[in-house]
Amino acid sequence: METQTRAPWLEHYGDIPKTLEYYDGSMWGLVESIAKKYPKYIAFDFMGAQTTYAEFAKKVELCARSLRAIGVREGDKITICMPNCPQAIIMFYATNLVGGIANMIHPLSSQNEIEFYLKESESTYAITLDQFYGKFEAIRQNVNLYNIIIASIKDALSQPLKAGYMVTEGRKIAKIPKDAPIIRWNVFMNEGKRYHWKYRVDKKAEDPAVILYSGGTTGTTKGILLSNRNFNALAAQIVATNPMFRAGDKMLAAMPIFHGFGLGVSIHSMLANGGRCVLVPRFTPTSYAKLIRKYQCNFVAGVPTLFEALLRQSVLENENLSYLKGVFSGGDSLSVELKKKFDKFLYDHKAIIQIREGYGMTECVTASCLTPTHMYKEGSIGQPFPDTYFKIVEPGTDREVEYGVEGEICIAGPTVMMEYINHPDETANTLRLHSDGKKWVHSGDLGVMDPEGFVYFKQRMKRMIITSGYNVYPSQLENIIDAHELVQMSCVIGVPDPYKMQKVKAFIMLKPGIPTSAENRESIMAYCRRNIAKYALPYDIEFRDTLPKTLVGKVAYRVLEEEELAKLEKETVTK
Repeated sequence: METQTRAPWLEHYGDIPKTLEYYDGSMWGLVESIAKKYPKYIAFDFMGAQTTYAEFAKKVELCARSLRAIGVREGDKITICMPNCPQAIIMFYATNLVGGIANMIHPLSSQNEIEFYLKESESTYAITLDQFYGKFEAIRQNVNLYNIIIASIKDALSQPLKAGYMVTEGRKIAKIPKDAPIIRWNVFMNEGKRYHWKYRVDKKAEDPAVILYSGGTTGTTKGILLSNRNFNALAAQIVATNPMFRAGDKMLAAMPIFHGFGLGVSIHSMLANGGRCVLVPRFTPTSYAKLIRKYQCNFVAGVPTLFEALLRQSVLENENLSYLKGVFSGGDSLSVELKKKFDKFLYDHKAIIQIREGYGMTECVTASCLTPTHMYKEGSIGQPFPDTYFKIVEPGTDREVEYGVEGEICIAGPTVMMEYINHPDETANTLRLHSDGKKWVHSGDLGVMDPEGFVYFKQRMKRMIITSGYNVYPSQLENIIDAHELVQMSCVIGVPDPYKMQKVKAFIMLKPGIPTSAENRESIMAYCRRNIAKYALPYDIEFRDTLPKTLVGKVAYRVLEEEELAKLEKETVTK
């Protein structure tokens, strides 16, 4: 009875529906319908400023007019190189409204990467922050941009915060030359006030809408073309698998919008259902924890490394987290040990939920399956979303294996991508028509499925270590090592070896205050000898104060692999 009193929304909801109805129009069409339904609800918060759905809709309309006024036409690609801030969200949906395609890229990309993204997408317009303009200026002569819109964080702040920003962060931003070929955000938006011709383009669910980037199954960066249906289907699936959601619920939107997890789950799925996004342009574990507490967020999403860091935040020490309805981990494997630690953290802070792991890939926008609210199986990444099918096949084929047998994870459903832009061969290799008539994404991931439809991720096929003819999966070893009482986090890689093909090396970050002594190294090695098969034992342990991270917060095992290769090459030259 106590549970029902503290959280009446937490009840047994029965089975999630196997199939759903999906909105048959554009992304903005769906969000606009919500804005009409909940005009006074808050669409998003940004550093103290609130924007209602009605205000948001007006800004998107004005931005769409402005896009038409500066020459944007149906089918044009607009690169959005922005953190999570109001101008980025407004531009994203305005692009959709005028029938354009939003090309989403990381604002911290190098100038060479930006040049690649602009050329690959054939973008003719771009929007970025003033602090990143220098990178665009450096490559401007190499690309075909008609115009660059420059926004500033200060323009989206309340007046008191704006003054503070200019004294602190604003002073660090290099001045943009007065004659620079750009258009400032406020000037750009004023253009729309003078535009009175047609600007709405009636796009259908199947029309292309967004380009996101991923290494895909080969590790080479490719643009993934996604449709309105892909995003709108995800929005319906997220709510269907989270029946405790109510319009007005708050999502801490800290995961970046250039990533499917941030854009698809934290932004579009919320705005397409009346949710409230707390936009976070950048964060640390401490600021993330403070925002959870300040806004009493109902939903939070992040990668495992973030949740591991939250365990050490004194900010939440005495916080009552009973307002949490959902905590989602994605983007990387959540170890069994970390899940146990974080679930205990939630319980100790009066939350009556557990962290729920999902699995997906950018080729399906983001998550395609999720741990159910009422049932957890250790090591599982959950069950497929409604209308989404998983099958496990013999790698390189479409032959389905038996339950419990490991193979390649394949996914079919309404969120499956349209194509890799400019890569028809790789599209054909990843997106395959099977004998059942469905188009399946071959994920490049190894997994297992049980008779109840629970999926178990094992490892990316290309990260598998082969040593002395044995297959070794780094995530399994990391799960074992992370359970050691001295270990905060680990990363396991394969190092080239002339005899074994590869040998196993572990990089370990010890818990705060634990010294990197020979005794502790031997303690961990002895533990490994007890818990890991001899052929898979790390030949070496290297202690690190921190482990390298990717732009979305995953442990960057590739960086460690490259460092080891460089060492080997140096040793070879010396010899």
